[in-house]
Amino acid sequence: MPLPTAPRLLFAVGLAIALSACAARYQTPTAMGGDDDDAVCQSRGLAVGSPEYVACRKDRDVQRSAATARADRRQRDLGEYMLNHPERP
Repeated sequence: MPLPTAPRLLFAVGLAIALSACAARYQTPTAMGGDDDDAVCQSRGLAVGSPEYVACRKDRDVQRSAATARADRRQRDLGEYMLNHPERP
């Protein structure tokens, strides 16, 4: 017996919301502001290809990696805390 249309639609919407939450996990951390590295380095007056420009791009990449590592560490620490303290919601 096929399901009525409304429950199938609600199920599809719920599934889409759940999948979108998973996809959002790997976005750039908000600490970086989602800025375009090229535009930021050029706005500082650095010429493309110059050693200062390359250093600017590298610094921004290091900052982004550090922000991602911090976010991952906080998530892991929260999970461990929740496992070790089941009495606190």
